[in-house]
Amino acid sequence: MLLVTGATGHVGRALVDELNRRGAEFRALVRSTRPDLPAEQQVSDLDGPLDLRGVEKLFLLVPGTGLTHTANVIAAARAAGVRRIVYLSSYAVLGDPVPAMGRWHHERERLIQESGIAATFLRPTGFMTNTFDWLPTIPSGGYVLDPIGPGRAAPVDPADIAAVAAAVLLEDGHSQAYTVTGPEALTLAEQVAILGTALGRTVEVRPIENPEEAVRFRYPDGAPPELAAAIVEGLKLMRADTIGLRTDVVRRVTGREPRTYAEWCSEHASLLNKGF
Repeated sequence: MLLVTGATGHVGRALVDELNRRGAEFRALVRSTRPDLPAEQQVSDLDGPLDLRGVEKLFLLVPGTGLTHTANVIAAARAAGVRRIVYLSSYAVLGDPVPAMGRWHHERERLIQESGIAATFLRPTGFMTNTFDWLPTIPSGGYVLDPIGPGRAAPVDPADIAAVAAAVLLEDGHSQAYTVTGPEALTLAEQVAILGTALGRTVEVRPIENPEEAVRFRYPDGAPPELAAAIVEGLKLMRADTIGLRTDVVRRVTGREPRTYAEWCSEHASLLNKGF
């Protein structure tokens, strides 16, 4: 029996579909029953004690910041004899030193490692679904703000992350950590051009030289200082990376090529257009 946390999010929902496709026995941890979720459901949350009896492997997605949820899951997993935890981390933990946006994941990885339970850490780059964050400015002004300029990144389809997670959960012999990326290192301007083609409309790119301005735009009422500082640091690092990290993990683990950003945009064009 497998257990999937975060089953209603971008990666978790795709993982539910992938496990169903592969005929796996699993259940999903949910805060309340979801009739639209095609899975056996265990109603609970990560805030307190969990009953993980019968669970052999666990997909762990922890929302927000802090270590409490992770510690709760580890305690329950050890009590239930869970054999493996597959934790959705972030490629940000690879920094030296680890930037603020990666420290929460880094500390959670450390807790899991110290638990003695076998673990695999999935460290994806930015999700292609982050494109939905651009929708507020496209219908109102036809533009997307660009705070990273020449910086390049290889965004990944959450469905590809889910396919890797399913393989790790269902197959033996996998590594302790996988950095999961898309196939192309793109600037934000290149992503916006691809998006515009899929949508059949021209979308302007408006550069932002000051990352603090991007934080103010995203949080007009003010962001918590720690979060604001982490975002500013992350944007500066993204601007400085003009190569973009890419790996062949999706192909090696799943046996197929990862989806391109153009493919993702085409597949989701109707949903994106509904946002206008």
